[in-house]
Amino acid sequence: MSWTAVVLAGGRGSRLGGVDKASVVVGGRTLLDHVLDAVSHARRTVVVGPRKDDVPGVTWTREDPPGGGPVAGVAAGLAHVGTDLVVVLAVDQPGVTRSTVDRLLAAVGDTGAVLVDDEGRSQWLIGAWRTEALRRALPPDPRDVSMRSVLGPLAPASVVARPGEARDVDTPRDLMP
Repeated sequence: MSWTAVVLAGGRGSRLGGVDKASVVVGGRTLLDHVLDAVSHARRTVVVGPRKDDVPGVTWTREDPPGGGPVAGVAAGLAHVGTDLVVVLAVDQPGVTRSTVDRLLAAVGDTGAVLVDDEGRSQWLIGAWRTEALRRALPPDPRDVSMRSVLGPLAPASVVARPGEARDVDTPRDLMP
Protein backbone atom coordinates (compact mmCIF):
# COMPACT_ATOMS: atom_id res chain seq x y z
CA MET A 1 0.00 0.00 0.00
CA SER A 2 1.45 3.35 -1.05
CA TRP A 3 0.82 6.40 1.11
CA THR A 4 2.26 9.78 2.05
CA ALA A 5 2.83 11.15 5.55
CA VAL A 6 2.07 14.76 6.45
CA VAL A 7 3.66 15.80 9.75
CA LEU A 8 2.34 19.00 11.29
CA ALA A 9 5.28 20.71 13.00
CA GLY A 10 4.46 24.39 12.62
CA GLY A 11 2.71 25.18 15.90
CA ARG A 12 3.70 28.03 18.17
CA GLY A 13 4.32 25.86 21.24
CA SER A 14 2.95 28.68 23.39
CA ARG A 15 2.04 26.40 26.33
CA LEU A 16 5.66 25.18 26.29
CA GLY A 17 7.01 28.72 26.50
CA GLY A 18 7.22 29.23 22.74
CA VAL A 19 9.74 26.47 22.05
CA ASP A 20 9.88 24.60 18.76
CA LYS A 21 8.02 21.39 19.64
CA ALA A 22 9.77 19.42 16.91
CA SER A 23 13.07 19.92 18.75
CA VAL A 24 11.81 18.96 22.22
CA VAL A 25 13.55 15.82 23.49
CA VAL A 26 11.44 12.99 24.93
CA GLY A 27 13.04 9.67 25.78
CA GLY A 28 16.40 10.77 24.37
CA ARG A 29 15.01 11.69 20.92
CA THR A 30 13.33 14.74 19.47
CA LEU A 31 9.58 14.70 18.95
CA LEU A 32 10.24 15.03 15.22
CA ASP A 33 12.46 11.92 15.31
CA HIS A 34 9.68 9.97 17.09
CA VAL A 35 7.09 10.80 14.42
CA LEU A 36 9.50 10.30 11.51
CA ASP A 37 10.23 6.79 12.82
CA ALA A 38 6.48 6.07 12.93
CA VAL A 39 6.10 7.03 9.25
CA SER A 40 9.42 5.68 7.99
CA HIS A 41 7.65 3.34 5.58
CA ALA A 42 5.75 6.15 3.78
CA ARG A 43 6.43 6.69 0.09
CA ARG A 44 7.02 10.35 0.89
CA THR A 45 7.08 12.41 4.09
CA VAL A 46 6.06 16.06 4.08
CA VAL A 47 6.87 18.12 7.17
CA VAL A 48 4.86 21.31 7.57
CA GLY A 49 6.94 23.65 9.70
CA PRO A 50 10.26 25.45 9.94
CA ARG A 51 12.98 23.69 7.91
CA LYS A 52 15.66 21.78 9.82
CA ASP A 53 18.82 21.29 7.82
CA ASP A 54 19.82 18.24 9.87
CA VAL A 55 16.71 16.26 8.85
CA PRO A 56 17.27 14.69 5.42
CA GLY A 57 14.84 12.82 3.23
CA VAL A 58 11.69 14.85 3.83
CA THR A 59 9.85 17.52 1.84
CA TRP A 60 9.52 20.77 3.76
CA THR A 61 6.67 23.24 3.40
CA ARG A 62 4.91 25.90 5.47
CA GLU A 63 1.27 26.64 6.16
CA ASP A 64 -0.09 29.95 4.90
CA PRO A 65 0.14 31.98 6.96
CA PRO A 66 2.74 30.40 9.28
CA GLY A 67 0.93 29.74 12.54
CA GLY A 68 -2.42 29.50 10.71
CA GLY A 69 -3.37 26.31 12.54
CA PRO A 70 -3.46 22.60 11.79
CA VAL A 71 -6.06 22.77 9.02
CA ALA A 72 -3.86 25.29 7.20
CA GLY A 73 -0.96 22.88 7.78
CA VAL A 74 -2.92 19.98 6.30
CA ALA A 75 -3.76 22.10 3.25
CA ALA A 76 -0.08 22.98 2.77
CA GLY A 77 0.98 19.35 3.15
CA LEU A 78 -1.67 18.03 0.76
CA ALA A 79 -0.18 20.16 -2.00
CA HIS A 80 2.71 17.65 -1.99
CA VAL A 81 0.66 14.44 -1.81
CA GLY A 82 0.33 12.28 -4.93
CA THR A 83 -0.87 9.05 -3.31
CA ASP A 84 -4.44 7.89 -2.66
CA LEU A 85 -3.83 7.67 1.09
CA VAL A 86 -2.31 10.16 3.50
CA VAL A 87 -1.41 9.83 7.16
CA VAL A 88 -1.64 13.10 9.10
CA LEU A 89 0.20 13.33 12.41
CA ALA A 90 1.09 16.14 14.78
CA VAL A 91 4.73 16.32 15.80
CA ASP A 92 3.88 16.31 19.52
CA GLN A 93 2.68 12.68 19.73
CA PRO A 94 5.66 10.59 20.97
CA GLY A 95 3.46 7.55 21.61
CA VAL A 96 2.54 7.09 17.96
CA THR A 97 4.45 4.19 16.43
CA ARG A 98 4.64 2.33 13.14
CA SER A 99 2.06 -0.06 14.59
CA THR A 100 -0.31 2.87 15.22
CA VAL A 101 0.09 4.00 11.61
CA ASP A 102 -0.42 0.47 10.27
CA ARG A 103 -3.66 0.05 12.26
CA LEU A 104 -4.96 3.41 11.03
CA LEU A 105 -4.19 2.55 7.40
CA ALA A 106 -5.90 -0.83 7.75
CA ALA A 107 -9.07 0.85 9.05
CA VAL A 108 -9.39 3.69 6.49
CA GLY A 109 -12.63 2.62 4.75
CA ASP A 110 -14.38 5.18 2.51
CA THR A 111 -12.96 8.35 4.07
CA GLY A 112 -10.48 7.78 6.84
CA ALA A 113 -9.61 6.51 10.28
CA VAL A 114 -8.75 8.38 13.45
CA LEU A 115 -7.22 7.30 16.75
CA VAL A 116 -9.62 7.45 19.70
CA ASP A 117 -8.17 7.87 23.20
CA ASP A 118 -9.18 5.95 26.34
CA GLU A 119 -11.82 8.60 27.13
CA GLY A 120 -13.47 8.15 23.73
CA ARG A 121 -12.17 11.40 22.21
CA SER A 122 -11.14 11.43 18.57
CA GLN A 123 -7.54 12.51 18.19
CA TRP A 124 -7.91 14.47 14.95
CA LEU A 125 -4.15 14.91 14.60
CA ILE A 126 -3.56 11.14 14.47
CA GLY A 127 -5.32 9.81 11.40
CA ALA A 128 -5.16 8.16 7.99
CA TRP A 129 -7.32 9.49 5.17
CA ARG A 130 -8.35 9.00 1.58
CA THR A 131 -6.53 11.92 0.00
CA GLU A 132 -9.41 13.10 -2.18
CA ALA A 133 -11.91 12.95 0.70
CA LEU A 134 -9.55 15.07 2.78
CA ARG A 135 -9.04 17.56 -0.06
CA ARG A 136 -12.81 17.92 -0.56
CA ALA A 137 -13.32 18.50 3.17
CA LEU A 138 -10.87 21.41 3.39
CA PRO A 139 -12.44 24.87 3.44
CA PRO A 140 -11.32 27.51 0.90
CA ASP A 141 -9.68 29.48 3.72
CA PRO A 142 -8.24 26.96 6.21
CA ARG A 143 -6.73 29.49 8.64
CA ASP A 144 -7.76 28.99 12.26
CA VAL A 145 -10.45 26.40 11.41
CA SER A 146 -10.80 23.49 13.85
CA MET A 147 -9.77 20.01 12.77
CA ARG A 148 -12.94 18.56 14.31
CA SER A 149 -15.19 20.79 12.17
CA VAL A 150 -13.37 19.68 9.00
CA LEU A 151 -12.78 15.99 9.75
CA GLY A 152 -15.78 15.10 11.91
CA PRO A 153 -18.28 15.23 9.01
CA LEU A 154 -16.18 12.62 7.17
CA ALA A 155 -17.30 10.08 9.82
CA PRO A 156 -13.95 8.28 9.94
CA ALA A 157 -13.52 4.81 11.39
CA SER A 158 -12.32 4.75 14.99
CA VAL A 159 -9.12 3.00 16.01
CA VAL A 160 -8.83 2.53 19.76
CA ALA A 161 -5.55 3.80 21.17
CA ARG A 162 -3.25 1.45 22.98
CA PRO A 163 -1.73 2.69 26.26
CA GLY A 164 0.42 5.77 25.63
CA GLU A 165 -0.40 6.17 21.92
CA ALA A 166 -2.61 9.24 22.35
CA ARG A 167 -0.17 11.03 24.66
CA ASP A 168 0.75 14.48 23.47
CA VAL A 169 3.22 17.10 24.66
CA ASP A 170 1.59 20.48 25.19
CA THR A 171 2.93 21.68 28.55
CA PRO A 172 6.12 21.20 30.60
CA ARG A 173 4.19 18.76 32.80
CA ASP A 174 3.67 16.52 29.75
CA LEU A 175 7.44 16.07 29.53
CA MET A 176 7.54 14.24 32.87
CA PRO A 177 7.58 10.43 32.69
